[in-house]
Amino acid sequence: MPTTDPSSTSRRSPRRRTEAGGAARPLLVGLLVLAVVGVAGFMVLRGVGPFPDPDGCSVEVGDAVVELTTEQAENAAIIAAVGVRRGLPARAVSIALATAYQESKIRNLGHGDRDSLGLFQQRPSMDWGTPKQLQNPYYATNAFFDALVKVEGYEEMRITEAAQEVQRSGFPEAYEDHAADARALASALTGYSTGGRFTCVVSADGDLRKQRPKANGLTPRADRIRRDLEKSFGDLALGGFDPEGVAGGHQEGSTHYSGRAVDVFVRPINEASNRKGWAIAQYLVAHADRLDVQYVIFDGRIWSARRSFQGWRRYSPGDRPGDRAVLEHRDHVHVDVPEGG
Repeated sequence: MPTTDPSSTSRRSPRRRTEAGGAARPLLVGLLVLAVVGVAGFMVLRGVGPFPDPDGCSVEVGDAVVELTTEQAENAAIIAAVGVRRGLPARAVSIALATAYQESKIRNLGHGDRDSLGLFQQRPSMDWGTPKQLQNPYYATNAFFDALVKVEGYEEMRITEAAQEVQRSGFPEAYEDHAADARALASALTGYSTGGRFTCVVSADGDLRKQRPKANGLTPRADRIRRDLEKSFGDLALGGFDPEGVAGGHQEGSTHYSGRAVDVFVRPINEASNRKGWAIAQYLVAHADRLDVQYVIFDGRIWSARRSFQGWRRYSPGDRPGDRAVLEHRDHVHVDVPEGG
């Protein structure tokens, strides 16, 4: 992986809020304001300059466009990852996301009605778990799925009906208000909608210190990504690093040589592997700000923190010799972190 962004093709960035202007001004001042606004508007649309795109995430699947805060995206990606790890259908993830939308707006709340807590507003007094456990998104999500899979025929139920069987809410139809958004999110985050349907805009100007590789050959930042992926998805086929360091097999300037990259292999190349690869790739984008992700590459597409306002873009290895499937990252997800100052 080169240290410079190898792609230039862009996609439409997520929606932006705009504000209308105010009262009329003298002609000269008005022209100056229009000129400044015009330049600033261009900078906003390009995601550069003094008014960059705001941080946040979005998903586009069919006609559905869903926008989330970074916090919501991180939690939604955890819910989807737990579902993928357990081998549950995307329908289960849709039900869980619609429930979290209604109960907490997909936020890990430390309060709620009576003793309700967390993403799903589960209650310690109703034997869902301890307060500490219910504030752990992984525990809370597994607890929800444990209850859901006991509901006979939940896959064929309306989302609101399946959610109600688990939650026993006083507003049983409320979950359906979030069904369309939940389906779009679940489709992208479980890998059924491919090609980078889910993306995030992040701030890529953090002051990071330069790090040396640890005993396993990864820098602490890169190793944190490795550990986080295994926590979310379980056992994975990982590579691209070595205790003795990586000496070859990658192009010049690759982040693998400095212990800053991890490859997640999804083999053989088939539909199921592609879904899992996209689930992992889009999980990494959802958590890019927290994990200091620099690049994610999979299936001929690339997402980079410094150009995150452009979303996923086409990735081409150029005329490099070798297996095109490998060079285009169709059998593995590449993720790396910046070097630091």
